[in-house]
Amino acid sequence: MKIKFIYITLLSCIALNVSAQKAGVKKADKNYDKFAYIDAIKTYERVAEKGFKTPDMLQKIGNAYYYNADLVNAEKWYSELFAMTEEVEPEYFFRYAQSLKGVGNYAKADEMMAKFNLKSGNDSRGLIAKTKKDYREEIKKNSGRYKIEDAGINSEYSDYGTAFYLDKVIFTSTRDTGNFSKRKHSWTDQYFSNLYSADMTTEGVLSSAGKYGKKLNTKFHESTPAYTKDGKTVYFTRNNFLDGKKGKDANKVTLLKIYKATLEEDKWINITALPFNSDSYQVAHPTLSADEKTLYFASDMPGTKGLSDLYKVDIKEDGSFGTPVNLGSDINTEGRETFPFITSDNELYFASDGHPGLGGLDIFITKLEKDGSFKQVHNVGESANSQYDDFALIINKTSKRGFLTSNRPGVGNDDIYKFLETREIDWDCEQSLVGIVTDANTDAILPNTKLTLFDEKFTKLRDTISGLDGRYDFGIIDCEKKYYVRAEKETYTTKEVPVIIAKESGITELPIELDSAVKAIPVGGDLADVFGINLIYFDLDKWNIRPDAAIDIAKILDVLNQYPTMKIDIRSHTDSRQTHKYNEVLSERRAKSTRDWLIKHGIAAERLTAKGYGETQLVNKCADNVECSEAEHQLNRRSQFIITDL
Repeated sequence: MKIKFIYITLLSCIALNVSAQKAGVKKADKNYDKFAYIDAIKTYERVAEKGFKTPDMLQKIGNAYYYNADLVNAEKWYSELFAMTEEVEPEYFFRYAQSLKGVGNYAKADEMMAKFNLKSGNDSRGLIAKTKKDYREEIKKNSGRYKIEDAGINSEYSDYGTAFYLDKVIFTSTRDTGNFSKRKHSWTDQYFSNLYSADMTTEGVLSSAGKYGKKLNTKFHESTPAYTKDGKTVYFTRNNFLDGKKGKDANKVTLLKIYKATLEEDKWINITALPFNSDSYQVAHPTLSADEKTLYFASDMPGTKGLSDLYKVDIKEDGSFGTPVNLGSDINTEGRETFPFITSDNELYFASDGHPGLGGLDIFITKLEKDGSFKQVHNVGESANSQYDDFALIINKTSKRGFLTSNRPGVGNDDIYKFLETREIDWDCEQSLVGIVTDANTDAILPNTKLTLFDEKFTKLRDTISGLDGRYDFGIIDCEKKYYVRAEKETYTTKEVPVIIAKESGITELPIELDSAVKAIPVGGDLADVFGINLIYFDLDKWNIRPDAAIDIAKILDVLNQYPTMKIDIRSHTDSRQTHKYNEVLSERRAKSTRDWLIKHGIAAERLTAKGYGETQLVNKCADNVECSEAEHQLNRRSQFIITDL
């Protein structure tokens, strides 16, 4: 009887303990969902210390630290997550890679980024990492250009986001110098941010920091102002709060907006929200172009590629605003692009965790060209960048002095650093892309050939026509970038040729040889073999047409248009993973997707048949239960185009 009683008591204790852990997790989940990350971390960690761990909990602890820019602790918990399982969303491979950089483990970070690229499909962060494997060499080349020192006004809290204002610097701080109503934000466990001012000497020394702009500061967040040259107009970031009224999105979260105010008799008045703000998305961190006709900012508004993108908007003569324009995929990634600053000579600085860096947010630079495009993005190098979050760089191009923010070990959470730029970024590298188009068999020159230039993401940049001598010239292009050139001419097979531009100034010659399309085509032959067309590949468990696959299907389309009586049978295949039945259905969907694409682009339905073969026609050893690499499995996920009639 005594033994039985002890056994029941033990079970009861275990049940109570598990129940308590579940209650703790539930409470932490609520805090997490409300962005109360500090409270969530405390609860999750107490539960984890008692041995109650799940992948979901480890993800959330890692995320809570990651979102608070604590990459050291984020790495600790993501490491536990990946030790438990790698069956996670691709984004966790990216976050783990960033956290590994935060502790200086670049080798493993690069390994995680390679896996991220493999799992994430066409995510530009993975593609950039793949094409910029020598990114640390670029960072090294750009390093040593800044002499950095503590700005002298930092507190134990978060100080960041500076702006030049006449002979002062305005900055953001979560220090609280008031005596009453001290309010902390649950995300960071710090006071709400306000604007502060500091006197600035010609050497960039800051002093006499104090609260600034009584009418601009409220009980919620204010930050990152941008001023007109006359000092009479300011654009600044604030929580969705105006005239005592707080706005919220559908989830009852108060987001960020950009506001405008004007100065009259030393008072900021006429505070208004800009018209492209919304209760449903964030708009923040404004900066003005030198002519004050364009406002740049960060936002996650509809059309944003990542967590936040950089945008620009025209400021019209009457003070109204145009429609915001996304700065495009050369700058924006699926990660965070934020804290833009544009200089008097059109250099655009911004912070990003999507472009390759040293860890967390890094500071990058590009330059606005006369045609509205941007030069290649460069990491500004150490010591401006570190293994921590580095952001919000501003610079006076005349004095070469400026300020940036970093959460590297210092006085407080985020600290402001003053710097002197001792050497500018090297913009001197210029390359021209030229070449000649000839017949692959006869070497005859081919005039009047249409040539189209694409970037590495197959975004069309420009086109031209070869001259009477067969030569073409795309003009000036960026160094150290990968491009594709498509050549099209009647009676010839369309061809795309990749080219990687050199790191030094000069001319890149890219000769292109085209094959005549007038050739014997056997019934039963595969167009991929006859015309040298790549197989159409699909991502794992997908049947949609990938952007790179669309390029090759366009070649099939071109052949079918050249031979209007040709009929083809589309044969789609899968790899051996999943069940035979599942793969049969998946391949049928892929075949139909390919056929539908061709019909949509003008090919008569009766000219096309399509069938899925599942995993019944593998091209290699990768059958069920055979260990194969992802690249080997990829070879089986394909479509073929068999000629059935001419």
